[in-house]
Amino acid sequence: MPIYKMDGKKDGLQKYRVRINYTDNLGAQKQLDRVAYGKDAAKELESRLMRDLKEETGNKITVADLCDEYIRVKRNEIRESTLDRNSKIIKSYIAPFFGSARLDKLTVPQFQHWKTDIDEYTTPNKKPLSLEYKHKIYSVFRAVLNYAVKMEYIDKNPLTKLGNFKDANIIKGDMDFYTADEFLKFIAAAREQAERSEQVSGSLYEWNFYVFFNIAFYSGMRKGEINALKWTDISDNTIHVTRSIAQKLKGGDRETPPKNKSSVRDIQIPLPLKDVLTEHYNRLKTLDGFSDDWRICGGAKCLRDSTIENRNRRYASAAGLKKIRIHDFRHSHASLLANSGINIQEIARRLGHSDIKMTWNTYSHLYPREEERAVLILNNITQNHQKNIKNV
Repeated sequence: MPIYKMDGKKDGLQKYRVRINYTDNLGAQKQLDRVAYGKDAAKELESRLMRDLKEETGNKITVADLCDEYIRVKRNEIRESTLDRNSKIIKSYIAPFFGSARLDKLTVPQFQHWKTDIDEYTTPNKKPLSLEYKHKIYSVFRAVLNYAVKMEYIDKNPLTKLGNFKDANIIKGDMDFYTADEFLKFIAAAREQAERSEQVSGSLYEWNFYVFFNIAFYSGMRKGEINALKWTDISDNTIHVTRSIAQKLKGGDRETPPKNKSSVRDIQIPLPLKDVLTEHYNRLKTLDGFSDDWRICGGAKCLRDSTIENRNRRYASAAGLKKIRIHDFRHSHASLLANSGINIQEIARRLGHSDIKMTWNTYSHLYPREEERAVLILNNITQNHQKNIKNV
């Protein structure tokens, strides 16, 4: 927003050009060019143009324009898979409800009506949205409105006053996971089906799913991290987590860094998993074209998410167990360690959490109660003190 001195004067005052470059609501680069006489008048003109520009491009922005701008800005700031998910949420559950409505004219009751509409929304197959998915919608919209506050399009975020979606019938803290005994039944069913498939067809393909679920349970890795795992990522009895695979994106799979900086981590391999991996490596290296650059689960190409879910359902049924989500194998890993009293910081490190508070809020209720031992320690302080007095 420079002010340029020009040739010429008027009434003894120097001539100045005031030039302002800006981006309009549609992303087009534009420029304002005006002339003033005198340095003070030029500065006042610059301030007035900026105020007018803010009124035109800021306060009059629509929700749809805001959403478009947010996606465009975040394209280089967040992972492609996250951007794709957020774009779909905005397109389906945010922009259509507000459309061309001006952002600065919306009221808190209108946002509450939006929440009510989302609560009553049903998918094409007449199913309501899950509370978990509504939380994702809320999180995305809150981020969009926080961006609007940052850009000074609005003074404050109205969603923070309303709070997140709630369901009185759901008890917070419930989670699905397999105990060690349940997992052993599950993985035994997986192994049996892999052995049967190899005997019937001679194919080793089914073994990939057996190995996938072993890695999920014994390492706590995310699905995308397991899908991306290569044999070259294992050394010195350690899994080096450095990549992830995002599926369902335009143009095919995308290999990306893990979710955050803390997700780049080393996980020591426990003996049961080491045996599974060694067996799988010896099995695969007999195949033509085998390379250490192959994905551990899938070979030249990673497994498909939908097929993994299919096998998850099949193995649970064969083992006579409840079906849990793929992500719940990660919960199973953490829950087993928490129930065994493993330090919460180590669990957070193994899971690749960026904030230990997230780990604690999720798993703290699983830790063994140690109230009696705590009281015993405190009692001993008094007893030891009394003994010392008697001995004096």
